[in-house]
Amino acid sequence: MFTSEIPNHSLNKKEFIKKLSAFLPKNGILHKEEDISPYECDGLSAYRNLPWLVVIPETIAQIQKLLQICNANNIPIVPRGAGTGLSGGSLPLSNGVLISLAKFNRILAIDPLNRTARAQPGVRNLAISEAVAPHGLYYAPDPSSQIACTIGGNVAENSGGVHCLKYGLTVHNVLALKILTMTGELISLGGTTLDYPGYDLISLMTGSEGLLGIIIEVTVKLLPIPEQTQLLLAAFSKVEKASNAVSAILSAGIIPAGLEMMDRLAIQAAEDFIQAGYPRDAAAILLCELDGNATEVIYQLEQVKTLLSSVGAIEIRTAENKQEQLKLWKGRKAAFPAVGRISPDYYCMDGTIPRKKLAEVLIQINKLSEKFKLLIANVFHAGDGNLHPLILYDGSKPRELERAEQLGAKILELCVAVGGTITGEHGVGIEKINQMCIQFGTEELKQFHEIKSAFDPNNLLNPGKGIPTLHRCAEFGATHVHRNSLLFPELERF
Repeated sequence: MFTSEIPNHSLNKKEFIKKLSAFLPKNGILHKEEDISPYECDGLSAYRNLPWLVVIPETIAQIQKLLQICNANNIPIVPRGAGTGLSGGSLPLSNGVLISLAKFNRILAIDPLNRTARAQPGVRNLAISEAVAPHGLYYAPDPSSQIACTIGGNVAENSGGVHCLKYGLTVHNVLALKILTMTGELISLGGTTLDYPGYDLISLMTGSEGLLGIIIEVTVKLLPIPEQTQLLLAAFSKVEKASNAVSAILSAGIIPAGLEMMDRLAIQAAEDFIQAGYPRDAAAILLCELDGNATEVIYQLEQVKTLLSSVGAIEIRTAENKQEQLKLWKGRKAAFPAVGRISPDYYCMDGTIPRKKLAEVLIQINKLSEKFKLLIANVFHAGDGNLHPLILYDGSKPRELERAEQLGAKILELCVAVGGTITGEHGVGIEKINQMCIQFGTEELKQFHEIKSAFDPNNLLNPGKGIPTLHRCAEFGATHVHRNSLLFPELERF
């Protein structure tokens, strides 16, 4: 079944609500416009659509019953966590049910000896580290939205963060999952050991964007809090020199806990917002965090300083204490909202490239910015080549959103052209679905659809997202049609 077309049903909403009221709490079913409006989009707010119905279950049994009813009546389901996703992955459907997992917000168990934590999907990313800190432990993946994003959403999108260079993405830090299939069947994947028999379905489920199952429990790996951390800020007169510094550090065999880059526009926006102490006149800055035992950190600190000087850093600054470290990181993690203060709208891209191509790709991005006459603030995980160009635009101006989308598409195509990929951590959703046609061939897409069909044969879980139909790819290749116009003609666009 090679299709991603959105299923249709002809159920009467009033009768359907009555059926759900038999097992769901009254305040767990939302259908009035003023109640469902907050769910009309995720972090990709340029695309909005009111759901047919929003359901907020409180127990696994309630979700199972809901899934069984929807499966029997051909009703699509869209799972939603905190809604911080940036690719339209939890964009609701006008003929489907949106399931909010907000009430599944408990940490179920902490095992300090085995260094694991078991949590419901609605637990905030940062809350895990806060809960295990008394045991001298923490959870490493830390997306910039970690104060709000949930662990279930992190698994669905395979989120990263500033420390993914050394400690990996979500997929490298999840040991076990419990999921519900579209028929309501409860499946346990993985375990608390380092290896387990059978296929690696944990990796398959991580990053599946709600297309294969609904995550209801996550067991994560915890790490000891490092004995010492040290953060350096290095400023450069040219972005190319900052890119060369990344290669120099990693080529020396040093793996920083975090290695982040920001260009001048991002620096100035963050500085105006946070006053982190960034040098406003720098073309680019690097934030390099080293962690480990005290001897190792001191030795690597001197190595990195020497390397930064050798590639032309115009300023090298070491954070004097924990408070200064937090302040410097706060500027980086607040870069997205900071850019929102200098532009009516911005469009956040997410592509990944080989590190050696950083300078080349950034030069090309600047050329694209000039061509499309739209400013771009670059903020990215330099250590693993995960780019986050923020395209500034004004959605109130005719066709300016379309121009921003076209620019974003060109950036993603550039990433593929240099040997990279269209997404590093934000997922495909609806945003990058056309670029999937560039990244993958027909046979690969067929395999993706076969996997989807094995878990969800009726294509009811988050349909229209992630994997394009072969028909869509044929049309995109022929005409480069506007993204989303084939599967989401009802979208309200701002």
